[in-house]
Amino acid sequence: MKFMVSWNIEQDKWLPILKKWSSMTPQDRANVGSGVKMIGRWHNSAGRGGVGIFEATDLAALYRYLGQWNPFMDMDVAPVLDDEESAAVAKLTLADHGA
Repeated sequence: MKFMVSWNIEQDKWLPILKKWSSMTPQDRANVGSGVKMIGRWHNSAGRGGVGIFEATDLAALYRYLGQWNPFMDMDVAPVLDDEESAAVAKLTLADHGA
């Protein structure tokens, strides 16, 4: 299942998280743990936030990864569908409504 994770970093945590993030190697930043795959991550550095799309077979594994960042930022996690999955659900919804 895919999940969209959006985050916002409060001003007082901004410089500490920049220090932690910029000191990590690309391999460290890519390591999201067992059972989790990072599809992509995008940053709004001027707004102190961003969004990532992750695929996880186990929600607890995703939460474990996110737990290492929780002390620094507020996060929202929502399940999401890609285009094909969304189109399939749309067809089922239309059928359910006789449309």
